[in-house]
Amino acid sequence: MPAIPTALFPAIAPAQHGMLEVDALHTIYWEEVGNPNGIPVVFLHGGPGAGLSPQHRRFFDPEHYRVILFDQRGAGKSTPLGEWRNNTTQLLISDMETLRLKFGIDQWLVFGGSWGSTLALAYGQAHPERCLGFVLRGIFMCAAEEVEWFLNGVQWFYPELYEEFVAPIPLDERGDLLTAYATRMLSDDPDVYWPAARAWSRFEGRRVFLLPQPEEAASDTLDLGVGRLESHYMANGAFLREGQLLADLGRIAHLPSVIVQGRYDVICPPLTAHRLHRAWPGSVMRMIPDAGHGAMESGIAQALVDATEQFRRIGRFE
Repeated sequence: MPAIPTALFPAIAPAQHGMLEVDALHTIYWEEVGNPNGIPVVFLHGGPGAGLSPQHRRFFDPEHYRVILFDQRGAGKSTPLGEWRNNTTQLLISDMETLRLKFGIDQWLVFGGSWGSTLALAYGQAHPERCLGFVLRGIFMCAAEEVEWFLNGVQWFYPELYEEFVAPIPLDERGDLLTAYATRMLSDDPDVYWPAARAWSRFEGRRVFLLPQPEEAASDTLDLGVGRLESHYMANGAFLREGQLLADLGRIAHLPSVIVQGRYDVICPPLTAHRLHRAWPGSVMRMIPDAGHGAMESGIAQALVDATEQFRRIGRFE
């Protein structure tokens, strides 16, 4: 974990938190932070499966924002951890609506990074009337070419990590790494899914930041959530039509949006953010010249805080 960016607001504890049963299988963890009379905002974490961090509360001025954060199905403190059954984009959107109604919110700002940007766009297009605007980071739309890059293209930058990633997979399965990993991670046998989940999570985690960071202690929660759910969603095209999020952009194109993108992001390369910006009249692009994918890289964190502060002041992005 890099040093905490100075741009963030001071650490804050939730005003309240709890668990919400959303179906017979899944129970999700939620938090409410800040001013109960402030501008409502929903925070969408990445992955899918990565879960919340206490630092995620700190992108918002707690005197002026009412922040709703939650661990998506199968992630973080939600249960069962890593559960891929009954876990689709449409069900996550339904969970957001359940939370919105629980808190009596009519409209909210939607804030999401990486997979969170995918979910933010999908939610907005399903419920445009519930959105005040969007703050999006590290854009990912789960197009086939993005998944191909994530799994194979990145070897051009990280050949040693790629060699480690493919090593556990037999030669005759390496032509389709997604199927090879997804098959293992969706197994019910811990001896099969744990090695795959750890390999997948490490493969992603070691290329999040532009500059090398101290190696973090292994986290079974993160490894299982990310490994199982990322492979599940990628194998199913995020349960979206190919190209759906660009094709249906007109449903939210009238709403204010800011796109924050690291120039050297090798997980979600800038081309996707560029395409979204070009297709979204009035959107604002913040390309951070010295950053990769991490929300806690100083330039990205500063741009995200600048965006929430600008929206607080004037209700749009410039």
